[in-house]
Amino acid sequence: MIKILLFAGLQEEIGADSLMMDCTECTVLEVKKYVLTKFPLVDLQQVITAVNEEFSQEEDKVISGDVVAFLPPVSGG
Repeated sequence: MIKILLFAGLQEEIGADSLMMDCTECTVLEVKKYVLTKFPLVDLQQVITAVNEEFSQEEDKVISGDVVAFLPPVSGG
């Protein structure tokens, strides 16, 4: 299992601050596809992704026990 952390607007859209995904080994892109399957209206195109608190790319591996965080762009004023 991997834990998926959601921040800012993603939390509001999904209604939770985290999700769990049954995955022994997958990629960041597969994690994104999993979230989009469960929540098709969520936009993950502009998110910054981190695996175990390190920035990652879509082709990076994720293994059971990892934590994936999706950080949407934030604007301020």
